Amino acid sequence: MVEKLQAEWDNDLFTQVQQQFENAAQKLSLDENIFNRLRVPDKALLVSVPFRLDDGSIRVVSGYRVHHNDTLGPYKGGIRYHEKVNLGEVAALAMLMTWKCALVNLPLGGAKGGIQIDPNPLSRNEIQRMTRRFTSEINNFIGPDVDIPAPDMGTNEQVMAWMMDTYSQIHGYAIPEIVTGKPVIIGGSLGRSKATGRGVVYCILEALKAMHQTLDTQTTVAIQGYGNVGSAAAEELAGLGARVFAVSDVTTGIYHEEGLDLNKVQSWIQKNRFLEGFPEAQSISNEELLQLQVKILIPAAAEDVITKEIAQNLKCEMIAEGANGPITLEADKVINDREDIFVIPDVLANAGGVIVSYFEWIQGLQNFFWKEVEVNQRMNEIISHAFQTIYQFSQDKKVTMRMAALMLGIDKISRAMLTRGFFPG
Repeated sequence: MVEKLQAEWDNDLFTQVQQQFENAAQKLSLDENIFNRLRVPDKALLVSVPFRLDDGSIRVVSGYRVHHNDTLGPYKGGIRYHEKVNLGEVAALAMLMTWKCALVNLPLGGAKGGIQIDPNPLSRNEIQRMTRRFTSEINNFIGPDVDIPAPDMGTNEQVMAWMMDTYSQIHGYAIPEIVTGKPVIIGGSLGRSKATGRGVVYCILEALKAMHQTLDTQTTVAIQGYGNVGSAAAEELAGLGARVFAVSDVTTGIYHEEGLDLNKVQSWIQKNRFLEGFPEAQSISNEELLQLQVKILIPAAAEDVITKEIAQNLKCEMIAEGANGPITLEADKVINDREDIFVIPDVLANAGGVIVSYFEWIQGLQNFFWKEVEVNQRMNEIISHAFQTIYQFSQDKKVTMRMAALMLGIDKISRAMLTRGFFPG
């Protein structure tokens, strides 16, 4: 019997992730008991986060942390600061993290969390006070052997440093392994800051190889979202010879028909924070960027940006999902029906971040740290092997790359749950 989902999960992204899970479960003929257990998270925590603003007043915002499944190991997932964060969104992202970790063979489960706030207007001190209070509120929900947070949209290594320090102060001694994605000086891993973007590129290289193509100066790229993931992917691709035609952020998109000078773009951002006003390129909207005629499109911003209407007008040959859930269900059907666009799904394309987060976690537990070349090489090996496995499965079963990835990840979780059995029996 399939129980009706609780109303508090109602959210477009959660509905999308649920539908993807149900489609994959049907193809797998998944055990009904496993199905009912995996379609909702293990636990969810909603907290109020009061913090003091610089003017002395107190602001109260909502914070969340969701645990989806820990059959394979401790919960793992990012913390995002964004005004649209809600319970449904973090529940959906926690579920995706479960499949992602299983897919790339990490001994971790899926979690996600965040605060419902736009961090951009806040001062550094306000963000620090908010972060420390949020950490204290979820203190009993996280732990280095229980749930290990990491940065996500709207957060960074400094936020992770504050989380690590707050947790350590509460427990009375330094516990660097409580978070990943923190600065190297306090136990972070070399290569972590660019890991997600670099992983996207490793997937692209494997996809080109599968298509019997190579990356060169004729390889044109557009990237929606020039944050941590998008900028790292752009830098890596440009270094390999590709031409990045367009990038965008929340303010605008910029386009140059001969390719952008990324050094100048980066210098502009360092001085002005946003892309808006960049003088050496044409200004375009995010929607226009998505519909440019390029070989590779990387949506690396937020979910649901490629709608059914945009999908019908896509002119790219490949989509590498740097963001989680950037393609709506309706758009996914359009793209699948077109059969002229190769999609590298989010659960694989952006797995580089959690892979190197895993590396950081085990380096911290062992107090033994690796060189950056070792980190990158080991991530490349994991990503490449996962891609090849998924691609072969998709060819054998005649399913999309997304469906192949979901089926493989869910099947592994299912087999592990059946092996462990049901408690209390």
